[in-house]
Order: sequence, then C-alpha cells, then structure tokens
Amino acid sequence: MFRAKNWMLAIIMLVVFMLIGCSSEKTSETNDGGSKTGGQLKVALVTQPPTLDQPTTTATVSRDTSRVMFETLLTTNSEYKAVPMLAESVESSEDNKSFTFHLRKGVKFHNGKEMKAEDVVASMNRWMEKSSITGKIFDGAVFQAKDDYTVTLELAQSSPLALDTMASAKMAAAIMPKEIVESASTEGVSEYIGTGPYKFVEWKQDQYIHFTKFEDYSPSESKSDGLAGKKEALVDDLYFYIVPDASTRMAGLRSGQYDFVYTVPFDNYTQLKNEKNLYPVFDTYGEMLMIYNENQGLSANAKMRQAVNAALDIDKIMLASFADEDLYWLHPGYMTNVVSNWHSESGKEFYNQKDLDKAKKLLGEAGYNNEEFRIMTTRDYPQFYNAAVVIQDQLKAIGLNVKLEFYDWATLLDKQNNPGDWDAVVTGSSTVTTPSQLVSLSPSFAGGMHDPKITELLQTLEASSSQEEAKQIWDQLQQYAWENHVPVTILGGYNNLYGAANKVKGISTLSGPIYWNTSVEN
Repeated sequence: MFRAKNWMLAIIMLVVFMLIGCSSEKTSETNDGGSKTGGQLKVALVTQPPTLDQPTTTATVSRDTSRVMFETLLTTNSEYKAVPMLAESVESSEDNKSFTFHLRKGVKFHNGKEMKAEDVVASMNRWMEKSSITGKIFDGAVFQAKDDYTVTLELAQSSPLALDTMASAKMAAAIMPKEIVESASTEGVSEYIGTGPYKFVEWKQDQYIHFTKFEDYSPSESKSDGLAGKKEALVDDLYFYIVPDASTRMAGLRSGQYDFVYTVPFDNYTQLKNEKNLYPVFDTYGEMLMIYNENQGLSANAKMRQAVNAALDIDKIMLASFADEDLYWLHPGYMTNVVSNWHSESGKEFYNQKDLDKAKKLLGEAGYNNEEFRIMTTRDYPQFYNAAVVIQDQLKAIGLNVKLEFYDWATLLDKQNNPGDWDAVVTGSSTVTTPSQLVSLSPSFAGGMHDPKITELLQTLEASSSQEEAKQIWDQLQQYAWENHVPVTILGGYNNLYGAANKVKGISTLSGPIYWNTSVEN
C-alpha cells in the first residue's frame, strides 16, 4: 500500500512537472506585476540601418537596433554618467591618464565563447580606429591585456573625458570576439556577434531585421538604470520592420501588426494621447540643427554662414516642425541641456536672432550674387522636412535663392559625403556625453568643420586636468563658434515621439528606445 501510494504520488508529480514545463516553454512570469514574457515584439522603423556595425556609423537607427546584441565596457546611466557594463569595476589614476578595467567573468558571446581581455583589446583598438567621436583623446592610446580578465588603458595625455567617451551610445565601442574583429574588412565585420540579451538571426534587406533571445546571456547584477544594469530579454523574438511611410506605421500599430512604431508625426500627438489601446513614448533625442558645408560652395564663406544664422526665426521653425510645445524646447547649447555638466549658454545672443537687416548686410559682405543655396534633408523624418520648408521661406526674405532637395534617409547620409552636392543639411544630432563626440565639430564629418581655434580649444579641453577646467574652455569654444565660425545652427532640443500598444510593458528610453526589460502581454 505504501509503495502504491508512492507510485501514485510520483505519477501525479510527474504529470504536474510536465504540465509546468509545457506551459513555461515560451512564457514565464516577470517581476513587474505579472506581465508575461515570451512571444514577439514587433517594431516598425522609419528606415533601414546602413549597417549594424556600431563603431562605424553615426546613424541612430543603427544604434537603436544593434544595441540589443552589442555591449560595451562602460555605458551611461539615466544621468548620462559613465558606469561599468562588461567591466565589473574601473580604476583611474589621479592624473586621468591610466585606467584599469576588471572584466566580468563568465560573460558569453553569442557564439558560445567566453569574453576575455584579448577580445576587449581587439575591439577597443578597432573602435579607436573607426569611431569619429574619440577626438584627440585616444591618439597614441594603448589598450593591453594584463591577464584574461584585466585590461589597461594608457593615454598619451591626461584627459577627464576618456571614460565618458568610451561610454557613449553613439559609435559605441562594441565588444566582439577577437577573431571577428581581426577578420573585418574595410566594409565592416562579416558577422554580428556580441554579448547582449538578444542575438542576430537574419536581415532581409528592406523588409526586417530579426533578433532572438540569447539563452546564455550573462546579466549585470546591478539595478537597471538607463543603459546600465540588469538586462532581461522578456520576449523570444524581436523584429525590426522597415516601414518608411508614417501612415502605414500608424495603421499597423492600430491593427496590431506592430507593437511599437518610430517617428509618429508630431501633429498626431494629441490623437495618440487619446487612443484607447495606444500610448505615446518620449525620448529626449538631442538637437535638430542645420549643418553647413565648409568644404566647398557658398557655405565655405563664414559670412554666408553668419548671414543665414542671423536670419532665422527659430520659434517659428520649431513650432512648425513639432506642432506642440510639449515636444521641443529652445536652447543655444551645442551640448543638450539634459547633459547638465556640459550644457552652456555661451553665445546665446547669436541664437534665434531674427535679424533680417543684419542678415542682408552679412550676405552683401559675403559677395553673394544670387547663386543657388542648396539645402538637403529627408521626408523620412517629418520634423526635418517641416523645418527646411520654413527655413527656405525665411531665407528668401533676405534675398537668398534657396533650393530644397529631399532624399530618403540612407541616400541623404551618403550624399552628405559629397561636398559638391549641397550647401546645408537639416538633420538631427543625438545626445552625446562629451563635446569631443560632437560630429558638428569634427573635420572628418559631413560639413568638414575646419577652424584652427576651435580645434586648438577642443584639444586643450580634452587634455584639461579637471571637469571644471574643461567646462570653462567649453564655454569659450561655444562662444567663439556662435559668434565667429558658425559650423552649424542649433535649432533646438526635441523629444522623439514613438507609439506603443498598451500590451507593451516596461519600455523605456535613453538615447533611443530600450528593448530589454520590455514585455508584450498576450
């Protein structure tokens, strides 16, 4: 009898465990109030990324998609401060010249290999070579593997900006296996293998990019905070669909075809707020700006850049672009005001001047003779298109013969590298953590900013002994940029507007949407 009861109990328990196993194969409870994990998260992008190779591109669509599979030694928390990610801890010398990174142990790449110091060194060396955000900070810098879990960095000169630069989400210092790095061609890596919570599956050009949950992911034990801390893949599959048309994205969100959509037209904001089954999601993106082409053409003349800048009524430009004052703000900072330790008001008297007489005078000093002033932008991001249309009207008022040219986003990025094709481009710049990362001040970026004083001040800033000293130099640099050189016109800061279905839980943003720790209710 005792044996029979034991056998009966064993059979019952076996059935129970089998049922539990079957029911939890694709779903499980989370810790955030009972929403289910598993299933798919379907995201509608505006445009196709030019690449997923993080260190080689400034494209935000590449940053947003590839961040689910790649991780960095350091990253930024919700206050845009550098904190460890794949590093367990960091030691810095007093002169900010020598750094030691102690790596987390047991972190697996998507190919099953454990991450070691040799992988980190290879990845960081490639990042220094490929990324345009490193400035002069990392010139002559040396990364070395001291043992399997220790990496050192020696800078040629001291800099308080090194760790913040390494933590940047823009052109991120993605850690990949050494063999992947070493086999990369000039076109980029041949395989996408990282350490993140999702791994790459497939990219069907012009259709979708597919990632799947990485079962052997090694999460940080620290609390989730911005891009830092614990990450969980709460869906089994993550799809990024390429959907250029805004109305198609919104229709797909309403029908359930997509769970989350990019770039909701700003004039749809009020409607989205009132939708029963949807909700708006904001991300403090950075800044909208107009970059001038200094390499050749009309904008190579500083007087021309000053004239255009003096003419602009930025209040009208930003309102036309975003439709609702909840979605944007005016500020003159080259560094957006969410990065409080770098934001500056220097040169604000040259921001939003609306001075047509001054603009006409500067236009005369530039020797302007009714040549065509070509402004490029894209319809893929309506705010850029709307801004360009208003800018054209305002510049016509000072006698400038303006031609607008519109391209899809990928083509625009390509044409920016052809100096003979344009005079200015209306675009956006995502939030960065240090001035050295500003592409608008990089001679190698579209526009080709070249001014010896700006370059000298930036190098002095990078080699400063403290944050306080660096900030004083930055104030001086920004004043000079607004008053004299004008490599860009900052139009203002803005929130990106996304749309989400109510069944999407836990999504957050920091320099783009964050898809880990995000679930989809059945």
